[in-house]
Amino acid sequence: MTKGATVRATLSYIEALHGAEVAATVLSMLPREQRDRLAAIDPTAELPYEDLVALWRAADARLGGRDPEWMERSGAHSIESTGVRLYSGILRKRSPHEFLTQSVSLFQLYYSPGDMEVVEEEGTRAVLRLTGFDSQDPLFCRRQTGGLRQALLLAGGEAPRVKHVRCVHAGDAFCEWELTWQDGGKHASAPGAG
Repeated sequence: MTKGATVRATLSYIEALHGAEVAATVLSMLPREQRDRLAAIDPTAELPYEDLVALWRAADARLGGRDPEWMERSGAHSIESTGVRLYSGILRKRSPHEFLTQSVSLFQLYYSPGDMEVVEEEGTRAVLRLTGFDSQDPLFCRRQTGGLRQALLLAGGEAPRVKHVRCVHAGDAFCEWELTWQDGGKHASAPGAG
């Protein structure tokens, strides 16, 4: 399962960067019933994850040749727009450490079952592992890469880098992302910080 916000953010990205006509073309590539369901979905409504994957695959078929990193940018757009609007308190933290170690899982607000867990964390580096979720397509992994980078920026990380270091679609047992960022010290020295 996934939330309608993932569909809305994907379509919003396509419309913003490629135009409403391209977004309509992407939707037209889907079976009518699925297309109608996705076009009318409420951001907080649940829908089968397979519907979202079908949308991503249609978009990739239309955009992939001319915008090879569209999915990473779509993930960043999702966090910057829909994510901030719906979950600002989860995203806008004093530091990436605070964002990564909070008790609320941003992943679980969008997808189920499963979770994204911190398996290593030290200083300005962390490794996240996806557990209990069948992503079905490497497009998901690419979207997470862009979304995680944007989340680090919103949490105050400077020059964030996100690398997808293990992937089930490449034969690994699980997916992992290595996150690094620079700490400019602005959070630690801010009045009232700590």
